[in-house]
Amino acid sequence: MPFWIELLVCAFLLLGSLFALIGAIGLFRLPDFYMRLHGPTKATTVGVGSIILASITFFGSQGEGLSIHELLITLFLFITAPVSAHMLAKAAMQQKLPMDEKTIGKPWE
Repeated sequence: MPFWIELLVCAFLLLGSLFALIGAIGLFRLPDFYMRLHGPTKATTVGVGSIILASITFFGSQGEGLSIHELLITLFLFITAPVSAHMLAKAAMQQKLPMDEKTIGKPWE
Protein backbone atom coordinates (compact mmCIF):
# COMPACT_ATOMS: atom_id res chain seq x y z
CA MET A 1 0.00 0.00 0.00
CA PRO A 2 1.37 3.46 -0.85
CA PHE A 3 2.56 5.66 1.98
CA TRP A 4 0.14 8.48 1.20
CA ILE A 5 -2.84 6.15 1.60
CA GLU A 6 -1.54 4.96 4.96
CA LEU A 7 -1.08 8.58 5.96
CA LEU A 8 -4.63 9.43 4.87
CA VAL A 9 -6.09 6.45 6.78
CA CYS A 10 -4.13 7.45 9.90
CA ALA A 11 -5.33 11.05 9.57
CA PHE A 12 -8.98 9.94 9.30
CA LEU A 13 -8.59 7.61 12.29
CA LEU A 14 -6.96 10.29 14.43
CA LEU A 15 -9.54 12.89 13.43
CA GLY A 16 -12.40 10.49 14.17
CA SER A 17 -10.92 9.54 17.52
CA LEU A 18 -10.41 13.19 18.42
CA PHE A 19 -14.01 14.08 17.61
CA ALA A 20 -15.32 11.07 19.54
CA LEU A 21 -13.20 12.10 22.54
CA ILE A 22 -14.45 15.68 22.36
CA GLY A 23 -18.04 14.40 22.21
CA ALA A 24 -17.49 12.18 25.24
CA ILE A 25 -15.90 15.02 27.21
CA GLY A 26 -18.80 17.28 26.24
CA LEU A 27 -21.29 14.68 27.42
CA PHE A 28 -19.49 14.48 30.76
CA ARG A 29 -18.75 18.16 31.35
CA LEU A 30 -21.77 20.11 30.11
CA PRO A 31 -24.24 21.08 32.84
CA ASP A 32 -27.73 20.27 31.56
CA PHE A 33 -29.53 17.92 29.19
CA TYR A 34 -29.95 20.43 26.39
CA MET A 35 -26.24 21.22 26.28
CA ARG A 36 -25.27 17.55 26.68
CA LEU A 37 -27.36 16.67 23.67
CA HIS A 38 -24.84 18.32 21.34
CA GLY A 39 -21.87 16.17 22.42
CA PRO A 40 -23.03 12.80 21.16
CA THR A 41 -25.03 14.04 18.20
CA LYS A 42 -22.61 16.48 16.63
CA ALA A 43 -19.07 15.50 17.54
CA THR A 44 -19.43 11.76 17.59
CA THR A 45 -21.34 11.75 14.30
CA VAL A 46 -18.38 13.45 12.65
CA GLY A 47 -16.02 11.13 14.57
CA VAL A 48 -17.70 7.94 13.42
CA GLY A 49 -18.01 9.39 9.92
CA SER A 50 -14.24 9.96 9.83
CA ILE A 51 -13.54 6.45 11.03
CA ILE A 52 -15.82 5.05 8.34
CA LEU A 53 -14.00 7.19 5.76
CA ALA A 54 -10.74 5.64 6.97
CA SER A 55 -12.26 2.20 6.49
CA ILE A 56 -13.50 3.07 3.00
CA THR A 57 -10.06 4.44 2.08
CA PHE A 58 -8.19 1.43 3.45
CA PHE A 59 -10.34 -1.29 1.93
CA GLY A 60 -10.81 0.66 -1.31
CA SER A 61 -7.04 0.78 -1.76
CA GLN A 62 -6.78 -2.98 -1.28
CA GLY A 63 -8.43 -3.47 -4.66
CA GLU A 64 -11.79 -4.60 -3.32
CA GLY A 65 -13.58 -1.40 -4.35
CA LEU A 66 -16.19 0.49 -2.36
CA SER A 67 -18.24 -1.51 0.09
CA ILE A 68 -21.98 -0.94 0.13
CA HIS A 69 -22.02 -1.79 3.86
CA GLU A 70 -19.83 1.18 4.78
CA LEU A 71 -21.86 3.54 2.64
CA LEU A 72 -25.11 2.30 4.21
CA ILE A 73 -23.67 2.71 7.72
CA THR A 74 -22.71 6.29 6.87
CA LEU A 75 -26.14 7.03 5.43
CA PHE A 76 -27.91 5.47 8.42
CA LEU A 77 -25.71 7.41 10.86
CA PHE A 78 -26.22 10.79 9.23
CA ILE A 79 -29.98 10.27 8.98
CA THR A 80 -30.70 8.85 12.44
CA ALA A 81 -28.47 11.04 14.63
CA PRO A 82 -30.27 14.35 13.96
CA VAL A 83 -33.69 12.71 14.10
CA SER A 84 -32.99 11.04 17.45
CA ALA A 85 -31.54 14.29 18.85
CA HIS A 86 -34.65 16.15 17.77
CA MET A 87 -36.91 13.55 19.37
CA LEU A 88 -34.93 13.65 22.63
CA ALA A 89 -35.07 17.46 22.73
CA LYS A 90 -38.81 17.46 22.09
CA ALA A 91 -39.35 14.88 24.85
CA ALA A 92 -37.23 16.95 27.25
CA MET A 93 -39.23 20.06 26.42
CA GLN A 94 -42.47 18.12 26.94
CA GLN A 95 -41.26 17.00 30.38
CA LYS A 96 -40.00 20.56 31.14
CA LEU A 97 -36.57 19.42 32.24
CA PRO A 98 -34.71 22.06 34.25
CA MET A 99 -32.19 24.18 32.39
CA ASP A 100 -28.90 25.60 33.54
CA GLU A 101 -28.72 29.40 33.70
CA LYS A 102 -26.08 29.33 30.93
CA THR A 103 -28.51 27.71 28.50
CA ILE A 104 -29.89 30.36 26.15
CA GLY A 105 -33.64 30.57 25.64
CA LYS A 106 -36.71 29.10 27.30
CA PRO A 107 -38.15 26.62 24.79
CA TRP A 108 -41.36 25.79 26.64
CA GLU A 109 -42.56 29.27 27.57
